[in-house]
Amino acid sequence: MSIHEVFMPALSSTMTEGKIVSWVKSPGDKVEKGETVVVVESDKADMDVETFYEGFLAHIIVEAGETAPVGSAIAFIAETEAEIETAKSLANSGGAAATTSSPEPIPATATAATPALASQNGSNHKEGRLVASPRARKLAKELKVDLTTLQGTGPHGRIVAEDVEALSNKGKQPAPAPVAPPAPVPTSAPVAPPAPRTPAPTPAVAAVPGQTVPLTTFQNAVVRNMVATISVPVFRVGYTITTDGLDKLYKQIKSKGVTMTALLAKAVAVTLQKHPLLNASYSDQGIVYHSDINISVAVAMDDGGLITPVLQNADAVDIYSLSRTWKSLVERARTKQLQPQEYNSGTFTLSNLGMFGVDKFDAILPPGQGSILAIGASRPQVVATPDGLFGVRQQMQVNITSDHRIIYGAHAAAFLQDLAKLIETNPQSLTM
Repeated sequence: MSIHEVFMPALSSTMTEGKIVSWVKSPGDKVEKGETVVVVESDKADMDVETFYEGFLAHIIVEAGETAPVGSAIAFIAETEAEIETAKSLANSGGAAATTSSPEPIPATATAATPALASQNGSNHKEGRLVASPRARKLAKELKVDLTTLQGTGPHGRIVAEDVEALSNKGKQPAPAPVAPPAPVPTSAPVAPPAPRTPAPTPAVAAVPGQTVPLTTFQNAVVRNMVATISVPVFRVGYTITTDGLDKLYKQIKSKGVTMTALLAKAVAVTLQKHPLLNASYSDQGIVYHSDINISVAVAMDDGGLITPVLQNADAVDIYSLSRTWKSLVERARTKQLQPQEYNSGTFTLSNLGMFGVDKFDAILPPGQGSILAIGASRPQVVATPDGLFGVRQQMQVNITSDHRIIYGAHAAAFLQDLAKLIETNPQSLTM
């Protein structure tokens, strides 16, 4: 009998269960190796789950909208149509129970869509199989493109249609003058390749008096993370920063697509270059000094929960590219299209409630990081000037929460002092 189980994959290191968003295939449908069969909601994003088996989706164990533990069987795939009824009988007789409760490692029946980074994925070949989307295979056949020569940029190194088109177009563009397209083409290229799906954000559940509304997957993930920080000894340090120069710079370059979030992230990242301990984190083996400065920025989701898109290498990326990247991250976060490394690779976090008019607040330290900076609103304040007079200055309150196991008060104070110096005296350097 050639019947295979599709398992609920672990889409992140903290994921313990997943929710079925939708089944791409229906019972009885033919499936190909590497083809998406189901969409699963993880802690932070909706991910495509592919199968390594060719055959027929025989039976669905976990329907759309239901949840299942990581490693449990969620469907059966039969290699032949004749075995579909056998798979149904197996499911009805509880044949999947052993798989659900089994402590064994999850077999590679299905893989989740994960970032296409060469350093992580290595190749678009899995267990000797070429992983490509059905559309990419069809397009490659039409354009006579050899898939084995391509490096996939899709989820988990998968070859997507855009990879095939790029190679095809590359071979057709030796001439310096491009042919005028029949339809207008955007003048600026998108920061990230378009996602294969763009589901609409799930609306927040309306509160009904007397009703208990279950937490979403996102909210449960936040709960686990917040509870995990209780055991960490932290301390907080506040600082007042004058923002007249930063506000002036923002007005000058706002029309070029620069956001205040990107400016603040850039300022923090540049300051962290001088304070590597504030970019470090604690481990049982000692202090982990991270080689990159990746700034996470907290974003509230429309349907509940919190996600922290990451501006990677924020200290080295120019402010204009950083702003474009941030815009793309937020758009994809709202539609749950972020890849894991785009929300779990942060080394320092910003939480900005200033946009809501909040004067100051304390932020909770995220698991696995050493510090988080809470940013309040910039407001006009009457201050004493160095010459003994009074003046009006734009000022904001910032509060840093740090892991006291590796960072001490003097370290945090020195970081805030340098951050204030950069913002107050040399904000123009952020555009260099």
